[in-house]
This record gives sequence, structure tokens and C-alpha cells, in this order.
Amino acid sequence: MDFELSDEQEMLREVSRSMLAAHCSPEKVRDAVAIDVDDSLWQLGADMGWTGLPVPEKHGGAAMGLVETTIVAEEIGRALAPGPWTDTAIAAWAASSGGAPDDVIAGLASGDQRASAVIDPGFIQAAASADWLLVVEDAVRLIPANATQFRRRTTLDETRRFYAAADLADSGYELAIPAQRVRDAAAVMVAADALGVAVATMRMTIDYATVRQQFNRPIGSFQVVKHKIADMLIAIEGLRSTTYYAAMALDVDLTDASLTASAAKAFAAEKVPEITGEALQIHGGIGFTWEHDLHLYLRRAKTDEVLGGAADFHHDRVATLLV
Repeated sequence: MDFELSDEQEMLREVSRSMLAAHCSPEKVRDAVAIDVDDSLWQLGADMGWTGLPVPEKHGGAAMGLVETTIVAEEIGRALAPGPWTDTAIAAWAASSGGAPDDVIAGLASGDQRASAVIDPGFIQAAASADWLLVVEDAVRLIPANATQFRRRTTLDETRRFYAAADLADSGYELAIPAQRVRDAAAVMVAADALGVAVATMRMTIDYATVRQQFNRPIGSFQVVKHKIADMLIAIEGLRSTTYYAAMALDVDLTDASLTASAAKAFAAEKVPEITGEALQIHGGIGFTWEHDLHLYLRRAKTDEVLGGAADFHHDRVATLLV
């Protein structure tokens, strides 16, 4: 297995980052708080093929895999982009693997239709604007979103809207794909989103420590601040390796794929809130203000911490699978 990203994968990272930098500024993220999905931003991501990355070409996808979807998920987290692109990509992947009708798969792969993943019925992203729900229980089902009643949830996250499902309909399609495989893929996408949050937070902290002065010196010159930022980098590199290995393992169906997915999610749930918390301390008083963007990253990190299972849950899974 080659652990280096290919030239094509690196290009996907760069064009995704460039698009989000141009069209998903912090100001735009704040403006999107009142809506489920920004349609213009959604369409840009769909036009770039994000929702069809892990889908075979015969269904209109890019025939890539979960590694490429992980790359995009990281960039989405880095930009705090609001929108269920990775949920839709996972739904399209599960639909194509599980025998859904061709037109349904093609609609999801192209981004013409949106899906929200239902791993926990109490936290469903952008459900009010979804066309389909990917329901993961004992079996995996793809059901029409308009057949379900939703209740808006208030969460710490100011960059995304979440809903609870009152009752999930029995209609739709049962997919011939193991439920745990879908849970694992969804957990890796949350870990990748959190990774992007951590990278952006570290960069923001380095920039601030370079210009903020105390005792006539930049605070970044103080050893304690250097050590904190070095610890951030070490944690980020460990999380990146774990998350991308998990995506690669799922793509080639390694026997330890489920274990590595839980390891990645546990690592992300522990380390990313720590990183954003340290960033808040280094920023000092300005980091606590509403006007500064840091709180948006901290809130997203805390929400990603529990989505798809908290650290304790995944530590227990790793221990069980190892035994």
C-alpha cells in the first residue's frame, strides 16, 4: 500500500482548498448560520465532483475512493464549510455498493440530490434540505427525507445545522452493504473534518503568536508557546496518518479497517478539542470574543468530538476488536 498521495490526489487537495478559500470565507460561514445549505457553494462542490468521488464511472462518479473523499472532508473542515457533501458522497458510495437504482445513485453522485447520514437520529446534518436519508441501523436503508419529520437541534456548532428525526419511515431501499462498514466510513469523514479544523486552528495560532507581543517580544518566541505549538503539530501529524490509513484500509477492505476507523475517530475526538483549547489559551482575551473566528473552530471541534461516537466509545471498540 502506497501511503503517499498521488499527483492527482494532491491536485484535488489544492483545487478544493483554492475554491473554498475563494468562496467560503469566515464571513460567508457566519452568514450561512441561518440556512441549511448555501446553494451556490453546494453547487461549486458538486461541480468539482466531490459527491461522486467514491462512485463508479458507470453511475457518473469519479471512480476514486474514500481516500479522495477524506481529502475533501479535511478541506471542508479547514474552511468550516457548511454542507453535507461528504454525507452525500457516503450515501452515493453505499447506494452504488448496495444495489440502489441507477437513477438514485447518479442523482447523488452528481450532487443533483443531497443526502444526510443518520448514524445517530438525534444529530442529522442539513436534514431539512436533504432529498435522501442514509439510515444506518442493523441494516442500511436509503429513504426519502420528505417521509420523515424533523426537529431543529441547537448545538454548539455555529457552522452547521442539525436536526433530530421524530420517526424514520420504512419506505425506500434496503442496501446490501454491511452497516458497520458505513459507520466506519462516516466516522473517518468526521475525523477528517476535525483534522481540517485542527490544521486551520494551528495556522491561526502560529500567525497570532508571530505578531502578538509581550515584553517587547513576539509571544511565539517564548519556549512555552513554542512547545504548545509543537505539541499541536505532533498531534495533527499523528491524526493525519491514522485518518488516511483508515480511509486506505476501507478502500481496499483490509481486515483491520474497522479497527483503524475507530482508532482515527478516537484520536480525533481526543486531540482536536485539546488543540483548539490550547489555541484559545494562546490567543488570550481576543480568542474569547464573538468577533474573532477562533470560537467557530472550537465549536465545530466540540461537535465533531461526539458525532459518530465519542472517544470512550471508540476506545472500547478498539479494545474489543484487538481482543
